[in-house]
Amino acid sequence: MTRYYFHIRKNGIVEKDPEGIEFPSAEHAHQEAILAAREMLAELVLAGEVVDGQRFEICTEDGTIVREVPFKSAMNLQ
Repeated sequence: MTRYYFHIRKNGIVEKDPEGIEFPSAEHAHQEAILAAREMLAELVLAGEVVDGQRFEICTEDGTIVREVPFKSAMNLQ
């Protein structure tokens, strides 16, 4: 399994994930990032904070970005 890191980018600043999590594929990491983004969005909304521009950068151990998940993309808005 590969270790993936979920770095958070907001307003050009990156908050690095120091631990990462092992997943069998980038697709599995992507699905987990969507779930995590939904949880974080809920916390931001409850706190009355602005949801704008935050995203996960899913990286491998060597720093390669394999997926990006904008937090807004985790919401189902119609």
